[in-house]
Amino acid sequence: MSGPTNLEVDLHVHSEASYDGHEPVELILEHAADIDLDAVVITDHDVIDASLEAAERAREYGLVGIPGAEISTAHGHLLGIGIEELPERGRPMGETIEEVRELGGVAVVPHPFQRTRHGIRKRRLKRLDPDAIETFNAWLFTGYRNRRARRYARRYGYPSVGGSDAHSLLTVGRAYTEIRVDQPVADIESDDVVAAIRSGDTAIQGQRASLKRSTGHYAKAAGRKTAWGAKTAAKKSSNGAQWAVTTAVPFL
Repeated sequence: MSGPTNLEVDLHVHSEASYDGHEPVELILEHAADIDLDAVVITDHDVIDASLEAAERAREYGLVGIPGAEISTAHGHLLGIGIEELPERGRPMGETIEEVRELGGVAVVPHPFQRTRHGIRKRRLKRLDPDAIETFNAWLFTGYRNRRARRYARRYGYPSVGGSDAHSLLTVGRAYTEIRVDQPVADIESDDVVAAIRSGDTAIQGQRASLKRSTGHYAKAAGRKTAWGAKTAAKKSSNGAQWAVTTAVPFL
């Protein structure tokens, strides 16, 4: 009988479906598999179609499919991990947290206290009860905000998670969460990951990742991005040529 699995999951990634994202789903999934992640959650801003596509296609790349979204609430951003429907944006965060749970997901507060990035204020967060706190966000130039989030989660007993908050391929996997699930990876579903996060069976890998691993991520991402661009350009050229042939009117 197989023992528990420590999944390596980047819980916070944006695709080209986000207003500030750049990468197609297929490229993100390819890269996640290439750098040995077990799953990547596409958490686009207030849209979910790309995330549902990624979760549906994840097994093609040997990954666990986990849908999600980054929801704009009246009090800051909220990650809904494991949801297949999108809560309405702009509502109070407390209501959105409850809806995420009703939809079968786990509600995670990303980059708390960072007002320039729509993080919730500390005094507001104290009135709420999310399922977890993002205590390591790789989209930061200093560690102060992450340390503050970590202290808050520890003080109030919240599970901690980490994510890259990647908006381009170069930073996917720069931070991730190790999630302990008591079954083989081939049998793990999104609901199992949601339950493990809620139970606090998590550990964060980010700044502690080796320079060698980070350098390898960048090199692989750059090469894959170049190859993807060439393939896309060739496809567009081929489609354009086909269109020209099929629409040409012969002289009689």
